[in-house]
Amino acid sequence: MGVQSISMSEEQKSFRSAVRHMAETRIAPRAAEVDATAAFSWEDFKDCLAMDLPGMNVPVAYGGSEADHVTQAIMIEELARVSASTSLMMGINGLSTTPIVHWGSDEQKARYLTPIARGDSQGSYCLSEADAGSDVAAMTTRAIRDGDGYVLNGRKQWITNAGISDVYVVFAKTDPTGGARGVSAFIVEQGMGLQIGKLERKLGIHGSPTGEVILDDVRVPAANLLGREGQGFTIAMHTLDRTRPAIAAQAVGIAQGAIDTARAYMKQRKTFGRPIAEYQGLQFMLADMAMKTEAARLLTYRACALIDEGDPDGELNSIGAMAKCFASDTAMQVTVDAVQLLGGNGYTMDFPVERFMRDAKITQIYEGTNQIQRMVIARNLLR
Repeated sequence: MGVQSISMSEEQKSFRSAVRHMAETRIAPRAAEVDATAAFSWEDFKDCLAMDLPGMNVPVAYGGSEADHVTQAIMIEELARVSASTSLMMGINGLSTTPIVHWGSDEQKARYLTPIARGDSQGSYCLSEADAGSDVAAMTTRAIRDGDGYVLNGRKQWITNAGISDVYVVFAKTDPTGGARGVSAFIVEQGMGLQIGKLERKLGIHGSPTGEVILDDVRVPAANLLGREGQGFTIAMHTLDRTRPAIAAQAVGIAQGAIDTARAYMKQRKTFGRPIAEYQGLQFMLADMAMKTEAARLLTYRACALIDEGDPDGELNSIGAMAKCFASDTAMQVTVDAVQLLGGNGYTMDFPVERFMRDAKITQIYEGTNQIQRMVIARNLLR
């Protein structure tokens, strides 16, 4: 019997080093300004494109690298270690392309995946509404068949990359009486009449726009139906099971960035003639931060490995929820502790830990709140 490796391959280690170098030399110097100006950084996007990162989730046949999900998690983690906003640029690529990769026709894949892999296009995922966040089946956006197409009406809220993307995977009800079974999925192009409403003013991830997507009699060709009518809820849940580990990876990266900053600060900051790194109480804080982050990293990689293995035992729904929940709770606690370790400096914008703390919070909320994740975990345990 062979021994199963739980370590990164040499190729993955080399990839991590390359992304880390790019992130530290190119992304990190702009991170504070991106946060302060709340502007999408096209410079960051171009640097990611230079490493072919936008196409990591896209099959080779459509211009991507079709990287395994552990490697994709490494990429997200290393970007988030310096800028959560930039990691989300790449994360939303995975979220928007996953339903097309798994459910799209050959024509849809060629039309939409190839430009995204090239960096000529970006995508968004439009599921949530003002009164349909965790309760997806409560959505009110409608899609009515009309001749050779559908007419979509409704409003989607909290949409990442709103206004930047030109391809939107939109979920709408084709059967308003069918509950979850009445939901269908559509690929909607910006030029089809989709409008961008209010952009949110947020606590964190300022460099990633989040906004309202308005569909007012938007006509979509029948060829842009993703899968079949009534498959939308299945597509949405299948997608989230495979993208939640990316949020876990983002949380791990944020936590690691906070640890790195706190560790460096502790070595140079002196009180009473000694570096604060010599105080045992503070050492224990840093040790706990590192232990929890490493545990979150391993759980995240396990969830990603399950995706790569095809989820043979049906564990992904539960393990992915665990990874997302544990990693995001860890990121929140670790960043709060990092601010504490830096004292008054940690509360200022001269150091990145206050930004890490603000950015960490959203990882407990989006792609399913951590309360919902605990429900998913318990349901799988008790069924």
